[in-house]
Amino acid sequence: MGVQEQLQIATRRDAGRVILSLEGELDLATAELLAQAMQGVADDSMVVLDLERLTFIDSTGLRGVLAALERCRERGQEFAVTPGPQQVQRLLGVTGVSKHLRIVAAGDEVVA
Repeated sequence: MGVQEQLQIATRRDAGRVILSLEGELDLATAELLAQAMQGVADDSMVVLDLERLTFIDSTGLRGVLAALERCRERGQEFAVTPGPQQVQRLLGVTGVSKHLRIVAAGDEVVA
């Protein structure tokens, strides 16, 4: 199985936001796909990583999320994530990363 099958990223734009929906595994083998997707993000006012369909994330994937956050900060864009499955949320919580992320629900309400 190639990296394209391990992680799929769908991009959509909505009201000044770009939403990157991640489905599959974000890890050492696939983190570059997220970096490439972030390069394609224009000057939208907000970037949202939709983690709802992410089935696995490791430390390299976590670094990819933090790199996306940093890229947005450098460009003056807002950045947020949607809550992911339990394993994903656990890694974000245990590492303390969730304290630094704006979390939005699928319906765009601010969770934290």
